[in-house]
Amino acid sequence: MGLYTRLCSGVIFPLHEKLKSHNSVERLHELEKSQYLPREEILALQAERLRSFLVDIGTHVPYFRDLFRQLNFDPRQCRGLEDLQRLPFMTKPVIREQADALRADNAVALMRYNTGGSSGEPLIFYIGKERKSHDIAAKWRATRWWDVDIGDPEVVLWGSPIELGAQDRVKAVRDRLLRTWLLPAFEMSDDKVREMLATIRSLRPRMLFGYPSAFAHIAEKARSWGIPMNDLGIKVAFVTSEMLYEHQKKSISEIFGCPVANGYGSRDAGFIAHQCSHGSLHLSAEDIVVETIDPEGRPVAPGEAGEIVVTHTATRGFPFVRYRTGDVGVLGTQECSCGVKLPVLSEVQGRTTDFVVAADGTVIHALALIYTVRDLPGVQRFKIIQHSLDRTEVMVVVDSRFGDGERLRIRRDFAARLGESVQVEINEVPEIPREKSGKNRYVVSHVKR
Repeated sequence: MGLYTRLCSGVIFPLHEKLKSHNSVERLHELEKSQYLPREEILALQAERLRSFLVDIGTHVPYFRDLFRQLNFDPRQCRGLEDLQRLPFMTKPVIREQADALRADNAVALMRYNTGGSSGEPLIFYIGKERKSHDIAAKWRATRWWDVDIGDPEVVLWGSPIELGAQDRVKAVRDRLLRTWLLPAFEMSDDKVREMLATIRSLRPRMLFGYPSAFAHIAEKARSWGIPMNDLGIKVAFVTSEMLYEHQKKSISEIFGCPVANGYGSRDAGFIAHQCSHGSLHLSAEDIVVETIDPEGRPVAPGEAGEIVVTHTATRGFPFVRYRTGDVGVLGTQECSCGVKLPVLSEVQGRTTDFVVAADGTVIHALALIYTVRDLPGVQRFKIIQHSLDRTEVMVVVDSRFGDGERLRIRRDFAARLGESVQVEINEVPEIPREKSGKNRYVVSHVKR
């Protein structure tokens, strides 16, 4: 580790976190110790934190205070997963309907977030400093598994408006101090990709972070243009937020000359699992309880595929308890040989985000369209289908709040991204049909790129 990296990880970033009232540094130290505990001790620690969490939300969160009373559920008697499973599942409709009752009466500094989710259902929720601190610490721990650290040069290829809309002076200074460069993943025209590749070559980062589809796309462009990217000394490419396919992993690894570390999580459910250098996706089990269930809601055994259900004990301000993610995964049965004793998520199935193609041939990350639709008033669910370069369909399940203003916003924003000549059809439907696989995809493009 270089001197400047040590300064960043040991002084600059901890000071930044302290000024934001985050306890991520303390959480990191705790997590780096607990990851090597025997599995039984990790589960005991998880049960202790789960019990404390349930007691707290049963006192301060109106929804759970009433629920526990109705079920005659005493959180002080919770000993672990078996007792937790007495509680009902939390779903997106429940969160929408009970949003006010899910906020703790003692919560401070909650920030509003939203997500489209893998099913295209807009969701608004809140995150407090405890959850942020945990997520930062869990990601930090996983970063160190790959012999890189905060302060090592990093290129982030991302598309969230929360990040891209916050480039104020303070954040810009912080990113430069920490040697992090953010590249927008929305537009993937050839000119933009050439700029991205040139930027990466000039920065010579130690690590990459972003969407697997975006990095695979620019990797294949570099291959086709004969631009070498494997001579930069990149140690690892961290990818998350989408399904990582083998062909993407192969492209990224070959072109950038580094291993690919997958991560599983979401903005609503949190950072759930991170991949170590031995290839295992380790669950952040100290604070996150993961279950897998069948379509009827019954638990499935490790080694069998089931829907992933998450309880995040660092979400006291706006709790996620037995939250159905809609993703399908398999809990592992074997302990990893890397030395970390955390349980393993052996497989994740499901999520993917397509690219769409503008009328002029520009390749655009589908999130550029998703962000327009997902948080519009009245939109309950949606699906975007690009039938051709000339025609894109937006299917929406709406309520009375959706009107002419919302339709105009969709057409205006889509025209700006796809081209003024593109026909944008907005169809109000009673439900969104599922794919043959049974999954809901919120963007489908039939245009070859």
